[in-house]
Amino acid sequence: MKHQAYQPILITDASRSQDDQLRSRQRRYIVMMGIRAVCIIAGAILVGAKAPLLWLWLPLCVLGMVLIPWLAVLLANDRPPKEEHRLATRLRRRHVDETPPRALSAEERPHRVIDAEP
Repeated sequence: MKHQAYQPILITDASRSQDDQLRSRQRRYIVMMGIRAVCIIAGAILVGAKAPLLWLWLPLCVLGMVLIPWLAVLLANDRPPKEEHRLATRLRRRHVDETPPRALSAEERPHRVIDAEP
């Protein structure tokens, strides 16, 4: 019976905390909605100034105004996938690795002699 070495769980395997994930999604949402606001303002300025190539710029601004909020909501609600295969692997590894090592019999243990006399 071969005993496998204990495999510690690495900190790099740990997922980000819920607060970090939420903060990251909130920042992403705010940045995307800021881009949407810029598209709205740019569209209003282009229409007011009767800019050249308005037929090109205005649909791009409208696309940004319509598409970005939809993407922002999708990305804000997106969470990292739960990695079931990693969880199952860890459970299997933990089950195998946490078995106590086989106790040595008296004959196999190294004998330690303590001499009380100097």
